[in-house]
Amino acid sequence: MNNKAIILNNRPSGMPTASDFKLITEPIPQIGHGEILLKTVYVSVDPYLRGKMSGTKTPRFELGAPLSSKIIAEVMESKNENFSVGEHVSHYLDWKEYLVSNGEGLVKVEQTDAPLSAYLGVLGITGLSAYFALLDIGKPKAGETLVVSGAAGAVGSIAGQIGKLMGCRVIGTAGTDEKVELLKTKFGFDEAINYKTTPDMKAAIAKACPNGVDIYFDNVGGPVSDAVIAHMNNYGRIPVCGSISNYNDAAEQMSPSLLPLVVYKFLTIQGFLIADYAPRFLEGTARLSSWLKEGKITYSETILEGFDRLPEAFIGLFEGRNEGKMIVKI
Repeated sequence: MNNKAIILNNRPSGMPTASDFKLITEPIPQIGHGEILLKTVYVSVDPYLRGKMSGTKTPRFELGAPLSSKIIAEVMESKNENFSVGEHVSHYLDWKEYLVSNGEGLVKVEQTDAPLSAYLGVLGITGLSAYFALLDIGKPKAGETLVVSGAAGAVGSIAGQIGKLMGCRVIGTAGTDEKVELLKTKFGFDEAINYKTTPDMKAAIAKACPNGVDIYFDNVGGPVSDAVIAHMNNYGRIPVCGSISNYNDAAEQMSPSLLPLVVYKFLTIQGFLIADYAPRFLEGTARLSSWLKEGKITYSETILEGFDRLPEAFIGLFEGRNEGKMIVKI
């Protein structure tokens, strides 16, 4: 039997294309003492991978080598006493159908509280990013106004729901009318704005946030963020989770135009590295799992089936073809 792998064929210039990826086949590897053979079950597809493809984010992907991301895999064969056939594990692994591991870094996943795929989303790095960035950087208080951009995405949809649990009034931005409706009906946002069909975002934010914006959970950057930050209240907090609107820019976008607002309104703008919160992952996962079981939060997934569809899924992130977490099921 052959083993499929997807390697980086070209460094993207602008929007990634299918030609930037290459599907190859190789023999299924054999395991030695202390090793296990894994079969990929679910693959997380995330916007941050774009920077690793172009080499602007480290460690970068190398040309001719497999891409990698968070994966859930099944143990198919084991010569490692810590892992048994049939168990499921999760870690950052190469985009291959079958992989060999010595077990280092692997976390066992028990399919008890939620489906396996949820451990790449709401109960994985996605949910933890929303949890820690909003609570530790955003510091929400009851009665405050929270705006979330990219709100129908994997992180944004969770961040908005946590904001509601904290007693905030929550407004989201998204790119289709269907996603706007989803934010209000499924995720419980108070208001939602379609930024693609809204001619004046500053006016729309002013209307949706008559008392100004206290917290802005930023997933997109660009003009949407300009419009929101213009309406920040004094001592506002801005957790910056991503800037997907700029990921495919050929030239780096740098501007000091917002600095006067930061000074005059005493704003806090802070990016974060989720790995810095690793010592607290159990805390975050336990709370998210509790909220999920109690029906206080929910989630959406866009799942494409088939290993060969990994490039399609990744490109779809930048075309807005996902609701919630984008995952490929093998």
